[in-house]
Amino acid sequence: MKRGFTLIELIVVIIIVGILAAVGLSQYSKVVEKGRQAEAKTNLGVMRQLAYEYRLEKGTIAGIANSDLNVGTDPNQIPGACRDTHYFYYGLRGSCPQVDPVIEIKGWRCTSGGKPPQFLDPTGCEGVAMKVNLVTGVTNWQWSTASNCSCTP
Repeated sequence: MKRGFTLIELIVVIIIVGILAAVGLSQYSKVVEKGRQAEAKTNLGVMRQLAYEYRLEKGTIAGIANSDLNVGTDPNQIPGACRDTHYFYYGLRGSCPQVDPVIEIKGWRCTSGGKPPQFLDPTGCEGVAMKVNLVTGVTNWQWSTASNCSCTP
């Protein structure tokens, strides 16, 4: 009596493993992207807290700069430009007026260094934006793309 697997059995197992791998890989990509977005929201939360502290100290947000929000090029700062270790870079939304007590900050999606985003936006607008009223504490989040790249209402 012969021992082993038939060719049909091996092919069936290979097909099943291939299907499971394809499903698992797509789910893994989605989980990784959600993790990257969570990192961006965490960094924006740190920036929001620093903006609160700035306003408490100065009495206004007039003159606030990225450096006041711990954004810069030093490895210990929140990245102000794309880095190999981060998928977002952060800063004040330059096109938006920072009118006391409301501040708008944003994390822009890095696409350099082989880091393709889930949805590539050729306008460079893709990212997560936060609009915070530093008096009431009301925070509005927005995932921005080319269709809503302007300042949040």
